[in-house]
Parts: sequence; C-alpha cells; structure tokens
Amino acid sequence: MMADNLDSEKIIDYFKGKSILITGATGFLGKILVEKILRVQPDVKKIFLLVRAIDQASAKQRVQSEVTDTELFCLVKEKHGKGFDQFIDDKVVALAGDIIYEDLGLEPIVLAELAKELDVIVNGAATTNFYGRYDVSLDVNVLGVKHLCQLAKKCAGLKVFLHVSTAYAGGDREGLIQEREFEEGWTLREGLHLDLEAELRLVDDVRREVEEGKAQRKAMKELGLARARHFGWSNTYVFTKAMGEMLLGRLLLVRGGGGGVPVVVVRPSIITSIRRDPLPGWMQGTRTIDTLIIGYAKQNLSCFLGDLDLVMDVIPGDMVVNAMMAAAVAHSAAASHPPSQQQQLTVYHVSSSLRNPAPYAVLYESGRRHFTEKPRLGKRGEVIQTKEMHFFKTIKSFQLYMLIRYRLPLEMLHLLNLLLCGFFSRLYSDLSRKYRYVMQLVDVYGPFAFFKGCFDDINLERLRQRMKASKSSPHDDMFNFDPKIIDWNDYFYSIHIPGVLKYVLK
Repeated sequence: MMADNLDSEKIIDYFKGKSILITGATGFLGKILVEKILRVQPDVKKIFLLVRAIDQASAKQRVQSEVTDTELFCLVKEKHGKGFDQFIDDKVVALAGDIIYEDLGLEPIVLAELAKELDVIVNGAATTNFYGRYDVSLDVNVLGVKHLCQLAKKCAGLKVFLHVSTAYAGGDREGLIQEREFEEGWTLREGLHLDLEAELRLVDDVRREVEEGKAQRKAMKELGLARARHFGWSNTYVFTKAMGEMLLGRLLLVRGGGGGVPVVVVRPSIITSIRRDPLPGWMQGTRTIDTLIIGYAKQNLSCFLGDLDLVMDVIPGDMVVNAMMAAAVAHSAAASHPPSQQQQLTVYHVSSSLRNPAPYAVLYESGRRHFTEKPRLGKRGEVIQTKEMHFFKTIKSFQLYMLIRYRLPLEMLHLLNLLLCGFFSRLYSDLSRKYRYVMQLVDVYGPFAFFKGCFDDINLERLRQRMKASKSSPHDDMFNFDPKIIDWNDYFYSIHIPGVLKYVLK
C-alpha cells in the first residue's frame, strides 16, 4: 500500500533526518543517488557508503576521490562553498567492507551502530560483466544480497529495502515483459528448476578441481556462461542478477502472514548519461550502445552488429535515480501503514520501450549528424572523415562475413606458416586470438543486440500518475522519471554523444 499522494516536497522531506546505507556508491548510478540526496536534502542524517578498502582511512580516501570530489558534485560544492568538505564529513560515512562477506566484513561495533541507525538500505552493488567469473558474480550478485538481508533483519527501524537489478534479468524474451517478482527456482526453460545452493556447490567443486590462476579464471568464465544458458539466460550477469532477486524474496519477506520490511526492486534497462541535473551528459563507463558512438568517433569500426529498426531500451541515469527515490518514499513503512498492510515486494521497470521507444536508427543518425557537423581531429590535427557503417541484421550474416573476411585468410596464413617452418607463428597466433575474441564478444553480446522484448512499466506508471496528481510546488519537476518527455534525437545529439566524448573518450 502506497502513500495517497506523492510530490517532490514529500520526497525531499522524507530524507530529512534519515540514515541510509548505500552499496555500489562508486558506480555510475550510486554516485548520482548520493549526489541527489545531498543536494536536495542537506538535512539527511547520515549516508553510509560501503566500499572495498583495507581500512577506514583508505575507505574515506576512496569515497573522496571516486565520489564526492568528482565533477558530478559541482552543484553541491557551489551551494556549500568553503564549507563543502565539512558538510561531507558531517553527512557521509565511508565504511571499509564488502558485501561478499558475512556481516559485510564490518566490525561488530560498526554493525551494531548500523542496526540501530538505519532507516533505508539501497543495494546498488553489482558485477556487470556479461562474461564474468561465475564465482565472483555469485559472490556479489547473489551472496551479497544474502548478507545485506541479514543486516536488514537486525535493523529495528528499517523502513524500506531498495534493490537495484536489471530489466534484462527477465531473460531474452519477445513481447511484453511484465513487472513480476521472480519465484525461487523459476527458469526460462520449461521443466528445469534452479537450485541456488546447488549452483554454489558447483562453484566450490570447480574451485577445488582447477588450480588457481589463468586456468581457473577461464573455467569460471565458461562455467558461468554454460549455467546461464542451460537455464535460458544469455549471459552470467543477467542470470546471477535474477538469482539475487529470488534470494531477496525468500530472505526478506514473510510469506502469507505479513510482517517484514517493504522491499522495492528497481529494474532499469540500459542506463545512459544524465539528461538534466546536476550535469547533462555526465557518465561513467561504457554502455553497449556507446560502442557505436566510440567506433564512429575513432572511425575504426566499419561494421556493427545490430538492426537499426529494433528498439534500444535506454533511460537516462538521473531519471532512474528519481524513480528510485520516489519508489523508496512511496513504499516506506510508516506508523500509518504498518508492515502487515504493506504490499511486500514491488517491482519497477525503469525503461522507455513501451512509453517512448527509441530505435537504434535514432542513435546512428544522431551520431552521423554530430560527427559530420563537428568532425573529430586526428593526432596531427587532420579531420577524420565520417564514413558510412555497415550493419549486420543477424548473427549468422556477421559470422559469414567474418568467415570470408578473416577466417579463410587466417587458415591460408596457417598453411603458409607450416610450409615456412613457423616463420609466421607469432603473427598467426596474434590474429587468431583477436579473431576468437571478436567471435566470443558476438556470442555473448549478440542476444542483447537483437533483444526484441518490451518492458511493461504499469507499476511505474501508477507511481508517475500519483506524482502528477500531486503537482503543487516549484520543485515538481525535480523528480521527473517520465520517458515521454524525452526527445531522443535531441538527447543523443546534444547531450549523450557529447557526454561520451567528454567523459569516456577523454
């Protein structure tokens, strides 16, 4: 059950005096969330940031260098001036720990303080590598959830637990994908049951059987992809994020009889650069779609895997954070809404494909227009000419191209190398490795590039309508998360592409 009305003033007021734990604060979304809370509600009590570090001093230094001292905090710095450092010291607490460990790797006294203080937990920590080690992905995306849930159960005053997942955790499906909770054991393949404990035991077996080092890394990467595909997911990242959600439902919810803390699962689609505030175009890391922009900028990409007519589901990072903050407030346990009356777990797709779809062609045309009007310059100051790019609409057509263009010449080089007693061994080995790497990328990212699903966002639309019905203050646009207001042509041309060039291709 959500509050009857929800507006910007109510969201801002909610965070006053609250203590919040945020994991993943050094990541793209985490930084935007920390900045937004500090900017709109300077009277927040404490924001605890869990970061990997050897000790408290190192944790504080990491938070300072990777979070609060970044360009993203320009408006907060402008607001507080010389008092900025003191403000951060008063409000932000760096914790040296890691969600992969029991008790988050924290000392008992720190854990006890958190249990007493916390009002809100936001889990934004994740390993997002599509082809990552299975053991590492399970540690962070699954066991990390377990350890945070254990802390949540100790927090007497906890009002809401917000978990950031991904819209693609629902699998590579066509049609309308609904905002539904994942039942434990559910898989994308009929007749199969997913046993989380069995997967953890399997990883332990491989750890024992394969010696640490390069062989174990390779084995763990291959195991993750194999297990994901066995159950119907396309890669290790989305598979383990789905498992994390299943565990969340089991550990934090008391089925049937009410009780427990309200749980919100936010599933964004592809998160892109900030659209509005505090810094339009700001971003961190490379998104899948940015490969196209970077290739265009450097003019070293003659072809690309993708269908320009397909919709790429993208959403700016600031809109995702706006939705997160609104959802946390809407579902927060309060005296007027005791836990037994609360809807216990709510899923939100923060996406655009249903309300305001953006086909890949929009990104491509925006890129072509941008680099034609503002061409990149080479090392010697020469203009890098913008060339047309060829798109392969199927994985098979790309594989055929690679066979004719690269694989067959490679085989000829291999024969020549044998005839010349290994004269071209180093060249052949290097080119073969690069070829295998490209084909592996296609194998892992291909399903993502040709995704044909559409994310339903009826739950988020209800939240949007609640916001619209309550518009009454000058701050009303501060928490906008409606994709319908976005002009994709203008966003990519004027904001996102310049952002990629400024913050990614420095």
